[in-house]
Amino acid sequence: MNITPIGERVLLRPMKQEEKTKGGIYLPESAKEEKKEGLVAAAGKHKDGKDLPLKKGDRVIYGGYSSDEIKIDGEKHLFVDFKDILAKIE
Repeated sequence: MNITPIGERVLLRPMKQEEKTKGGIYLPESAKEEKKEGLVAAAGKHKDGKDLPLKKGDRVIYGGYSSDEIKIDGEKHLFVDFKDILAKIE
């Protein structure tokens, strides 16, 4: 399925949370924090038609409280406003 976000939005696939610590201790669901990292699946365009400075496969840190969750081929994806992308991880 090919999805292209409209406007200044980015479609992200959230990074999976760690099941255990580096020391080998398994974490219960109640102790896990939601990780705010994701991989760009698709990016929209600026209002003037220019491409956003992100491309498919980029790893980003995002913030904000408003995102729309959808499932694509059984995987969780998020639509996030470009203004909520905090950083690109290189």
